[in-house]
Parts: sequence; C-alpha cells; structure tokens
Amino acid sequence: MNVLRRLVRPRPTLRLRLTLLYGAVFMLAGLTLLGVTYLLFNQQLTNSFESRFTAPPGRVKQLFFVENGVRLSGDAAYEWLRQQELKLRGAAVTSLLTQGLIALVVVGAAAVLLGWVVAGRVLRPLHRVTETARRIAAAPMAERGLHERIALEGPDDEVKTLADTFDTMVERLDQSFDGQRRFVANASHELRTPLTLNRALVELAMHRRTASAEIKDLGESLLEINARHERLISGLLLLARSEQEVSDRSPVDLADVVTHVVRQTAADAHDSKVTVYEVTAQAPTAGDALLLERLVHNLVENGIRHNVDDGTGWVRVVSRTVAGESGGQAEVEVSNTGPSVPPYDIPQLFKPFHRHGAERVITARSAGLGLSIVRSVAVAHGGDVRARPREGGGLVVTASLPLAPH
Repeated sequence: MNVLRRLVRPRPTLRLRLTLLYGAVFMLAGLTLLGVTYLLFNQQLTNSFESRFTAPPGRVKQLFFVENGVRLSGDAAYEWLRQQELKLRGAAVTSLLTQGLIALVVVGAAAVLLGWVVAGRVLRPLHRVTETARRIAAAPMAERGLHERIALEGPDDEVKTLADTFDTMVERLDQSFDGQRRFVANASHELRTPLTLNRALVELAMHRRTASAEIKDLGESLLEINARHERLISGLLLLARSEQEVSDRSPVDLADVVTHVVRQTAADAHDSKVTVYEVTAQAPTAGDALLLERLVHNLVENGIRHNVDDGTGWVRVVSRTVAGESGGQAEVEVSNTGPSVPPYDIPQLFKPFHRHGAERVITARSAGLGLSIVRSVAVAHGGDVRARPREGGGLVVTASLPLAPH
C-alpha cells in the first residue's frame, strides 16, 4: 500500500520544496509589509486631516465652503469635509491594497523563479555527489568505479565537507579492494611452490621400484588432489587478473577463439562422450586474447563437464554479431544438455566456489571458479554474461562483448 501511494503521489524533490518554502516565506513577509504599510498610511491620513482642519488648543477655527453655489459653514462644512476625507481615504486604501497585491504577486513570482535557480545552484554539489555515487554503484563490479572522486572545489562549507568525506570513504574502499586483490595474487603465487614440491615428491615415491600397489593408488589420489589445488590457485590468479580493467587491447575475432578452444577440448569431450557442435560467424571485438580464450574455454569446459553421461550429450558453441543501439555486440553462446537448473539458482552459478548439484567432494575436477572467471573477463572488456535454463535440461550461457570499431 505504501509503495502504491508513492507511485500515485510521488514526493516532491528537495529543490522544489526549498523553492516552495522560499516562496511561502517571501509571500508572508510581503503580506506583513503590505499590512504595516496600510496601517502607517491610514494613520498618516488621519493625522494629516486632523492637523489641517482641527483648531489648536485655545483657538477656534471657522470652516466654510462653497459647494455648487451653496455656502457651507459650521457643522455642515465639517461634515462635508469628513465625507471628502472618507472618499479620499477609501480611494487611497483601495489603490494601495490593489496595486500592492499586484506588485506582491509579480515580485513573488519572480522571487519563486529566483528561488528555483538559487536552490539549483546550492544543490548542484549534492547532485554531483549523487551522480558520482550512482556511477560507482552502477559499475559492473563495485571496485571498478572506486577510482572516481568528486574533488569538489569551492568554499569550505558543509557541502564541501560532505564531498571530501565521501572521497575519503571511496579512497579507503579502493585501497581495501586493491589490497585484497594483491593478497589473492601473492598468496596464490606463494602456494604454487609447495604444491609443485608436493607433486614432485609424490611422483618420486610412486616411481620407486619398491613402491607397492597401495602406495601407487595413494599417490594417484594425492596427485589428483594436488592437481585440483593447482587448478584452484590458477583460477584465483586469473580471477584477480581479470578483475582489472583491460587497457591494452588488440583485435580479436571470437570465431577464431571458438575454433581454437573446440580443438583444445576435443579430447575431454571424447572422454566424456559428449559431442561438440561448432557454429561460427565473424564476431570481431578488442581485448586481451588470452583472457578471451579463457572465457570461451571455461564456457565450453563447463558445458562438457556438466552434461549427461549416457553418451547422448552435446555442447553447441556459436559465435555471432548482434546489432544494437550502442554499435552492436560480439557474442559467444554455449548451450548444452545436462541436468535441469532452476532459474533461481542461476545467479549463484556466477559466484566463486559455487558448484551446481552435489559436486562438492574434495576430488572434484571443478574448482568452482569457471563462470565467475567468465563474468570477470567479460566485465573487464566492457561486456556481460547472462544465462538461462534450456528446455529439457542444461544451460544456455551467452557472453556479450563490445563490437570492435571499424
């Protein structure tokens, strides 16, 4: 009900409320001034009449007038004079009130207009703060817009204090995100060395002549776990790298990337008994070729891995261009057969370390970073990724990137 009321009766803006308040105060002050002027004018007329036609104390003033050939004197002359005073007073008061009200309305309208302009100038710094906050909030990832600052110039007043406080807050958030990315990258680099050493020691133990079958089986399990940890760390490194905007871009045709990735994943598709269909058309874009290859590779690998295991599974990879208002987009669409995915679970698939279904055992091949890396790479190139359930099971995932300029 409250939402409906807001839609029916939207709240006025702060600028409009300030303008109306300023106009109301001005009109009240104008009416007060007009009333005081009326009282002073009325009093001045009375004093002027009494001083001109009333005799001083101790003296007698005789009044006589000739009106239409008739001589008036005494009380008749005074009554005639009083009637003239009333007519004069009425005409003067009517003129004062009428013209005063007209002038008040005209000046009040000009004051309201001036108040609207002044309120706009006063609120302009606040609009700048709001626009900056909206740009940061509208960034595909929060940390992408944290480099912006308001940098408001002007007198050191409350508005500038607010803008400077906002800049300080954004700067601290930016430093926090940078520190988090550096920590992930450094930790991933540091963890690679012991994992490499572990793999070498396990392989050495497995290839000894005295190694028993139990030791070899244990070694295979340890190597699988070690390989999964290496994939996890590589994914973290790639995720940390892809979350930085790509500045050095080169022309890339997504059709060539699709063809290359399909060939790379042919062995995995054969082992999983999944057929990969390739439908390519030119889809030129610009960016980091290695990151874009990883984007397509993760999509295809995800489609192969999360598929049916009865030998009838398939993955369809399509590259194309789509016209749009902003110059068009280059797209890669990967659809596959597989288990049914509820629509409410799709947003969770793009979060790091999330896996659909029951694949949560420690020996699982997936590190849970595939689609999160896809989204990070797409956003770093100014694009986006969307997914929807496919009828009959599986997913349809589409990565959209800006079309390369001609």
